[in-house]
Amino acid sequence: MTTKQTFGLAALITVVSLMIGWYLYPLLPENIASHWGTNGEANGYMPKFWGLFFVPTLIVFISFLLFWLPKIDPLKENIESFRKYYNGIIAGIVLFLFYVHLLTIFWNTGHRFDMTKMIVPPLAALWYMLGVALPHMKQNWFMGIRTPWTLASVRVWDETHRWSGKIFQHSALLALVGLLFPPFTFWFIIVPILTSAFGSILYSYILFKKYEKD
Repeated sequence: MTTKQTFGLAALITVVSLMIGWYLYPLLPENIASHWGTNGEANGYMPKFWGLFFVPTLIVFISFLLFWLPKIDPLKENIESFRKYYNGIIAGIVLFLFYVHLLTIFWNTGHRFDMTKMIVPPLAALWYMLGVALPHMKQNWFMGIRTPWTLASVRVWDETHRWSGKIFQHSALLALVGLLFPPFTFWFIIVPILTSAFGSILYSYILFKKYEKD
């Protein structure tokens, strides 16, 4: 996606989200479900104003931040080299937030379902998308596996992102497997994601020490 198309998508989703909130505001109770436990059942509530308008506000904030950050990055030219992947990540985040927003609204309008099972596929898709994008990312200060070791060495950055891309994709697929084991679905999400994230940090350190020794 081009930057213009991504911006248009974010703006459209924001407007649609606000319109949905405005329409449903008089129809919902004063407090609505906003948090669900690992069993997929609601266990937290908030005032309906924030329940209906928090996500649209978050979409605006995140979109503005991600569109603005490349402009102030000293390595902005590197971001431009993988701009289509960068824009894809923005679009993925916006769509994921909108999806969660719709699930919240459906739940609070009387529909009942296992929230955890509904969240897993789009979350896995977003994590897989990150895995696809990582090997294409060049050194920058705002996107990617940004550790002291990747930022100190282009070689460490490139090798870490190639390795992490594969691990992120495998973690996303493993998260989907959790749907086959309902009692453990949450753990199939959180464990692979955390392992891939912290594993990438550790891998960058190991690479740096290896090349420093060489």
